[in-house]
Formats: sequence, C-alpha cells, structure tokens
Amino acid sequence: MRTLLIITLLFSACTTKVKTIGSIERLDPAIDNLISSTALIEILAEGYDWSEGPVWVAKENMLLFSDVPKNTIYKWTEKNGAEVYLTPSGFTGQSTTSREPGSNGLIIHHDSLILCQHGNRQMAKMNASLADPKPEFITLANTYNEKRFSSPNDAVFRSNGDLFFTDPPYGLPKQSDDPDKEQPHNGVYKVTPAGVVSLLVDTLTRPNGIILMPGEKKLIVANSDPEKAIWYEFEINEKDSLTNARIFYNATPHLKTDNGLPDGLKADSKGNIFASGPGGIWIFDSSGRALGRLRIPALAANCALSPDEKSLYITADMYLLRVKMRD
Repeated sequence: MRTLLIITLLFSACTTKVKTIGSIERLDPAIDNLISSTALIEILAEGYDWSEGPVWVAKENMLLFSDVPKNTIYKWTEKNGAEVYLTPSGFTGQSTTSREPGSNGLIIHHDSLILCQHGNRQMAKMNASLADPKPEFITLANTYNEKRFSSPNDAVFRSNGDLFFTDPPYGLPKQSDDPDKEQPHNGVYKVTPAGVVSLLVDTLTRPNGIILMPGEKKLIVANSDPEKAIWYEFEINEKDSLTNARIFYNATPHLKTDNGLPDGLKADSKGNIFASGPGGIWIFDSSGRALGRLRIPALAANCALSPDEKSLYITADMYLLRVKMRD
C-alpha cells in the first residue's frame, strides 16, 4: 500500500502542468544564445496589487519583491512559494493618501536590504538581518538641497559604494501638480558612501528604471513617459558627470499597439539588457539592438536575474513570473 502511494505521488508530481502565460517573440537570431527554443514564461505566484522591484538573495536562496500599494515585501522560494517577508516596507507613518506608499526597487548590498521607499520618500537600509527582517530603517538619503525627494523608485550600486537612483513622482498622492512635491524636477541622483547627494540629471520627465552597464562606464535610465517612452544611455566621466547622452532605444511608436512603458531593467554580465516596456520584457544587446521580447498580457514592471543568469524573474502587475532561459 505504501509503495502504491509513493508511486501515485511521483506520478502526480511528474504530470503536474506548469502554469504559464504569454509567449516569446524572437526578433534576431542572437536571442537563441540567451533563451532556448523550449523556454516558457511560468507563473510562480499571483494576486498582487502591483508587483515590483525583484531581487535575488543568494545568501538565503530566495527572491524578494515589493507589492507597492500593499506596503509589503514578499519572499519567494522554490520550497514554499510566496509569503510575506516585511510589512510595512515603504511607509511607516500613521496615514497616507498615496496609492503607492510601499517600497519599490530593492537591492542587496553587503548582506543588507536597500529599499526605494515611496511613502517615506527616501533611500533606506533595513536595520535587521536578511534572515530576520524587521520594519526598522536607516536613512541613506532623503533630501537634496534641503528639499525632500518625491518617491525614490529604482536604484543601483557601483562597486565603490556609490548609489545611483531615480526619483519620479509616482509615490505622491498626485503625480502632477502635487503640493507635496518639493523638488522642482524628477531627478537622477548619486549618493556617496559618506552620504553626499548630487543631482546628475534633471531633464528627464519620468526617470524610472536604472542600471550600470558592465565596466561601470555607462548608465542607462528608463523614462516611463507615454510621450517619450525611451531608454537613455549616459557615459560617466572621471568627475562623475553624465555626458554623451543618447537614445538607447525609443519605444514610443510601439505604444500604438502595446501597453506598458519603460520601467525596471537589468543587464547581464555580457551587457545584454532585459527591460520592461511596451508588450512585456524587451531584450537588447549592449548596442541597443532589439533581440526579442517576452510578450506578457499584463503590464511588466521589473525583472531580476539569478546569479548564474539562467533564470529571469519578472514582476508584472499581479504576477511573479520566471523564465528558465537556458540549461
């Protein structure tokens, strides 16, 4: 009887169908080097208000991601699936009228969780271990020129400890003409390990996702504006000014047929870029050539690579997704 039960369980596990969504669009043969012909877009978890900011935590073998409206961070593991990790995550006050008060972008730096906090309007570090999270936060940066940020959205660290981040208005109660908005622009900033804040870009209408390219000589920023749905590339000079700005890829024409805007993005070790945008996750080489697209019938927000770069985790509206790109 026990042998029959074991055989039945094994058969059930082997025949369980993976729940999938969307499709893979191949625009250039070079995509075959990144994603196998049999790859699927798996649904790992669902039911969120707006999932964002995924980051893989190698030390704990888990993925963390934000549900921005719910002011909560979830963790996902292969064993237990998705479960609450930290709440509150982005707003620790008594009340707010913001529709997006929680954390957005998340980073692991020196075994600490770094958060882009919409509600608290700051870049912060969780004052607790990754294994024992607590809603206690240390401010890394919350003002520039003695004026508060609007709602830090996404961020990336340089190897020397400098922190680059974007500050659009999405966490404010109103995204335009908000009386609570103190900065006269929507900026891209740098924070040194000593806490010195400098403004790098003040001309983008909606700076959002941000990455450093391999070699740390170039910075790419997504602009989530339907009038200018563009990924911009900047060169970083020796004094840390951004120069030689260029359009990396202009997705504005694609808004005629697809929903979604440039949002979070990640680069692999070879400079290939996975970027949320119209229709799903765009895949570019380092020059801006579109190789393909993970077509997702939900608004894609952000993505994260596994340490071996064989899996891509995606936050898209109510979903947490995964693509096992190659064996």
